[in-house]
Amino acid sequence: MRPDKRAPLRLRYLLVLLTVIGFLPVTLIGAWGIHAAADYQRRELERSMLDQSRALLSAVDAELDGWVDTLRGMSHAPAMAGGDLQAFYTLAREQARAQPDWVGVLLSDARGKLLFKTSLPFGSPEGRIADPDSLSRALATRVPVVGRIAVGQKGIAAFPVRVPVTDAANRFYVLTAAIQPSRVLRVVQRQKIPDGWVISVHDNTGLRVARSRDHERTMGTGPSPTLARLMGTGPEGVGVSHTLEGVEVVTAFSKQSRYGWAVAVGAPTADLRAAWLRSAAVYATAIAASLLLCTALAALIARRTVREMAALQEQAARLGRGQPVDVTPSRIYEVDQMGRALAVAARQRTEHERERGELLASLEKAVRSQDEALARAESASQSKDHFLAVLGHELRNPLSPIVTALDLMEAREQGAYKREREVMRRQVSHLKRLVDDLLDVSRITRGKLELRMEPVDLVQVAGQAVETVRATRSPAPPILARMPARLWVLGDESRLVQVLTNLLSNAVRFGGEGDIELALEQHPGEARVRVSDRGIGMAPELIERIFEPFYQAPQPLARAAGGLGLGLSIVRSIVELHGGRLRADSPGPGLGSTVEVVLPLLAEPDNGYDHGAGGSAELLRGD
Repeated sequence: MRPDKRAPLRLRYLLVLLTVIGFLPVTLIGAWGIHAAADYQRRELERSMLDQSRALLSAVDAELDGWVDTLRGMSHAPAMAGGDLQAFYTLAREQARAQPDWVGVLLSDARGKLLFKTSLPFGSPEGRIADPDSLSRALATRVPVVGRIAVGQKGIAAFPVRVPVTDAANRFYVLTAAIQPSRVLRVVQRQKIPDGWVISVHDNTGLRVARSRDHERTMGTGPSPTLARLMGTGPEGVGVSHTLEGVEVVTAFSKQSRYGWAVAVGAPTADLRAAWLRSAAVYATAIAASLLLCTALAALIARRTVREMAALQEQAARLGRGQPVDVTPSRIYEVDQMGRALAVAARQRTEHERERGELLASLEKAVRSQDEALARAESASQSKDHFLAVLGHELRNPLSPIVTALDLMEAREQGAYKREREVMRRQVSHLKRLVDDLLDVSRITRGKLELRMEPVDLVQVAGQAVETVRATRSPAPPILARMPARLWVLGDESRLVQVLTNLLSNAVRFGGEGDIELALEQHPGEARVRVSDRGIGMAPELIERIFEPFYQAPQPLARAAGGLGLGLSIVRSIVELHGGRLRADSPGPGLGSTVEVVLPLLAEPDNGYDHGAGGSAELLRGD
């Protein structure tokens, strides 16, 4: 080995020389790194904006889907299925009032003719249909359609959501909800965006539905020319456009909506330049720091660190591929901690995969069990309703021949077997009432109970009910009636007589020896009928249950009185079909009961209805 006459250099001098020699390349690399980082940040910003536009469009689609589902749910109402458009108009009007963002609900037939609009009285002359093009599309395609935003007859901006529906007779309609853009605006306002950014939502014609800035001024206007050109390049994308205020922005848009709507998100280009300058400053500082660190640490730890980090990277890749991880301990603490964390992550992933598999299996089993239980319950309910209907009709068929036979026996044999015939006729009448209750509850359950609505004087109804009770209950206790001269409601007279007869019969059956009180009162917007007795009363826990079908109070007296426990259930259903409500009250057992019926009050008609003067109070005593 030949001796080297040159003096050896210390490592730190070599590193300084290396730093000086490598300064220029490092500077060039740093400049390239700044440019690459700025480009990366720009791409990340554009990707983030595009993701935000997609997410916001999904949120808007979810709102539109919710309104479509609400309209579909309305179309399944019994009134719509039965073709009762006036009753369905009432339901639609209440639904429109319950939705704060809805202007109104419209119904059109298969030819596009407007049948009703909830903002107008039912039967009003046909109003103007905003956006007839979307109605034509709904009629042609028979799929839900969301139209363009427009200003209606009342000066309110709204867009139509149209859903094709059919009734039980397979008649085709288009059910429409006119919706204000305020709900869409709230979705936009919930987005957390930096100052200076702007978000706009456009309908399928390009008109602006909501905007995060100057919403009221820009609502219903089209996009700026540059934004229109950008949005014409495809279903989604990113580019430079100008806002309505003339500010240059980087814009990400998405038009991939089921209803043809679009969302655009804009960020000022000045923010991008500021971000680039910040990145340049950060990277310049990092280059300077790196140059200083290279002289002290690069030769000592770089090789080992790089080697061990490469090993960790390989293990991380194995973890991503789902392969076993084998981490070698390191003498560098941070690297060792990363290795340990990687090993823990591998074990947690294995455990989570196992738990997820078990959870999915249990969920699938639970879903199957629930679906089977629901199917069995629905089948049992349908079988019960069918059984009640068939049972009622089959029990009713023999009653007419029995009654006819009793009439023939009375005509032929005069006084013979009179007591026996009275017993038979009384039991046949009782059986007929039970069968009628079964048939009524069957019709109510299947939604087939029909009402003939017309102006009815409750005073006359009360008189008929009292006479019916007196004719069927002998002897009947005194009935103290307190009522005005007239009290008008809109309803089915025969069904209202059935309601009061049932309530008075119950009061007679369970009222003991005391008087029965029948009070008719007029209140603001309401007509109230109250039946009170001083009989057996009820415990508080029984008050809510007495309106359940087939419920029998757990008392010997209730069972001795007979019945199937359907009367009050039928009464409640009839009252609710009239738009009223039913309430029961009792101070306690042995202290009597009160049942109150509340119905919407009707102004006295001027078409000649006259059922007598009535009276403020009258005592009706039994035979």
